[in-house]
Order: sequence, then structure tokens, then C-alpha cells
Amino acid sequence: MDLFEAINTTRAVRRFSDEPVSDGEILTCIRAATQGPSGGNIQPWQFLIVTDVDEKRGLAEIYRRAYDRYEPALLRARPPFRSEEEKAGFGRMARASRHLAEHLGEAPALVLVLMPNISMTLQDDQGSLDVGTPFASVYPAVQNFMLAARGLGIGTTLTTVYRIYQDEVRAVCGIPERYEIVALIPMGRPRKPFTVGRRRPCEQVTHWNRFGNKTKGE
Repeated sequence: MDLFEAINTTRAVRRFSDEPVSDGEILTCIRAATQGPSGGNIQPWQFLIVTDVDEKRGLAEIYRRAYDRYEPALLRARPPFRSEEEKAGFGRMARASRHLAEHLGEAPALVLVLMPNISMTLQDDQGSLDVGTPFASVYPAVQNFMLAARGLGIGTTLTTVYRIYQDEVRAVCGIPERYEIVALIPMGRPRKPFTVGRRRPCEQVTHWNRFGNKTKGE
């Protein structure tokens, strides 16, 4: 598969068929994930694969409770729609997200991405050096994982809603407290064909040299 086709069609898949995902396919995706860059090449990731029916059911119950809190809070905080097209797009996303919340345990595999609870903030004689969240050393691996899955015809999505009850997720899966759970990736064959996602034109979100310059010559 062409790289740019894979990138352009790796979108959030939240509805899965009953077709299984093999252990070999999952390991292929993890191998791709571990080639992702990380700060100082610390490679802080761990991957927990959940395929056991009871384990998935436990995670699904937690996820649904978390989503039942998240969804109304999101709807209250969302600004007014700027167009009917935007409203329709949000509606599609909301329905798919609700479907995932109600059917998470039916996905063939759930992948939890973990990292040690570490800080990358350093100190010098002028104070703290904020270089950003340490999660930045894991999310490139997550994207590699999802791209590899796309290459195998497997759909994925990245969600963090479970973090509302992260300690309960740790308990279900036996994850030590020293690990942050930075992503949950359900995996499965999509019910519908992969397509290019609806996105704003790149020109709309691009600035040249100074914020607000929409052409390089400005």
C-alpha cells in the first residue's frame, strides 16, 4: 500500500465486524510501533493486548461508565456549530463514539499502551525547563501502530476516555500504579470500506513564518 494512501485513510474506526484479528497481525503492528521515535530514544512504551472475553467485558463496562459522564460534558462545552455541514459531521462522530462506548467489548482486540509515570521536566539555575508532556514519546508509536493496522486492513481508533476511571482499568488488567495508560486502541475489521476523512483544507490551518500569514510572501 502507498504510504500516503495509508495516511489519508487511517481514520477513527469505531464499528467493527466479527472477523477476528490474529496474534501475528497484532505483533506486526507492535513491531511497527516500536520503530517510532521517542525523546532521547528512551522507548518508554509497553503494550497490553486484551483478547480474553471476560477481560474485555470488564474494560467495556468501565469505558461505558466513563463515556456516560464524558458525552454530556462534551456536549455542554461544545461551541455553536458554524454550518449545517459541521453539525452533520459532529453528529456522525457522536453516533459512532456512542456505538463504540456501547460495543467496546465486542472488538476482537483491545490494546492498552502504557508508559512509566515519569516527568521529562528538567531544572537549571533559571528554573524548570518545560519540554512538554512525556506522552509525546509514546504517541508516535501509537500512530505507527495504527498505520500498520491500516496496512493489514484492520481498523483502529485512539481513545483516552477510560482515563476518567484509570485506576479501575489498572485493577482489571493488573497494571502497576507506576504506569500511565496513555491510549486504548480497539482493533477490528471495519464494517465499511476505508475512506479519506473529512478534514479542513491544509491552507486553512497553515501559517508562514508568523501566525496569521496565510501565504509565504506575506
